[in-house]
Amino acid sequence: MAFRRSYSLCLPIGLLSLVTINIILLATSATTVATNVRLSFVRKQSKTLPVFREAPVFRNGDECTNDPVHVAMTLDSNYLRGTMAAVLSILQHSFCPENVFFHFLWTRYDEDIYTSIKTTFPYLRFKIYKFDSKKVRGKISKSIRHALDQPLNYARVYLADILPMNVSRVIYLDSDIVMVDDVEKLWRVNLEGKVLAAPEYCKANFKRYFTNDFWMNPTLSRTFTGRNPCYFNTGVMVVDVQKWREIGYSYKVEEWMAVQKQKRIYHLGSLPPFLLVFAGIIKGIDHRWNQHGLGGDNIQGRCRSLHPGPISLLHWSGKGKPWLRLDSRKPCTVDHLWAPYDLYRSLKHTLEE
Repeated sequence: MAFRRSYSLCLPIGLLSLVTINIILLATSATTVATNVRLSFVRKQSKTLPVFREAPVFRNGDECTNDPVHVAMTLDSNYLRGTMAAVLSILQHSFCPENVFFHFLWTRYDEDIYTSIKTTFPYLRFKIYKFDSKKVRGKISKSIRHALDQPLNYARVYLADILPMNVSRVIYLDSDIVMVDDVEKLWRVNLEGKVLAAPEYCKANFKRYFTNDFWMNPTLSRTFTGRNPCYFNTGVMVVDVQKWREIGYSYKVEEWMAVQKQKRIYHLGSLPPFLLVFAGIIKGIDHRWNQHGLGGDNIQGRCRSLHPGPISLLHWSGKGKPWLRLDSRKPCTVDHLWAPYDLYRSLKHTLEE
């Protein structure tokens, strides 16, 4: 059965959670029938990767054009379960799911990951690119969390260098998100000439993202002169990659990474150099597009509740990931909003089949 969604779930959270869970459970439990011939991939269980159920087929609405929506994400075995859930949520809530083209980045070819994607989403439009970790070798400084130090965490810096030249705009998404609205709404935000769009959080204490040494240095502290810098999360961004290429923003971010190696001016992986380059000059968009921080803090990952207001995207940024907390049987309340999108086929499901 092919599924099509003509309405998004952009609702207050109480209603959102109930409706989302009911709809997704129906969709993911339905039988998928292929309507045209496709290549058959043998599902071979990996020794290290989880096995996933095949997702339903999602078809375009009658009013859809052929205009592509480009989405970039990274691929990593530790976060693959999150990636699968994110992809399902994007397709599930898109009015034109066949227009969504995924650009995946990984550090090395992994046949098991490739096979997992093809068998889980047989009709998915995607391409995988190798991110050369040598680009950041010697440039990464140790942060407060090991996961933030991985080379793939810096791949977003080089999107404009990796993606084909005919891709002029892309939505970058982390693997620990769930989309509950039509991705095309995010795709069509007006950048107003800016290179990057993301929700801004101007009430956050911006100074805490940098060390005292940074703020006490008279040269470095003048970085934000003439700007009104606000925190934004780099896990959800709309990027004008063409303008990024023209101005050479990858090099500008690298320059701050080099300063960090010498002076230790921040603690949090790839986020601070983005703030140093872009804070105060991005296009701020509605907070509904990044309900972030659901993974808790970066040290202990304590449970957090949702912020008030409508939600289009849920983001488990922070240490705690929903699939790990659910498996440990110690989930946070918000993790139950992620669970309906989980395509993981546990041993119990395998035996039942």
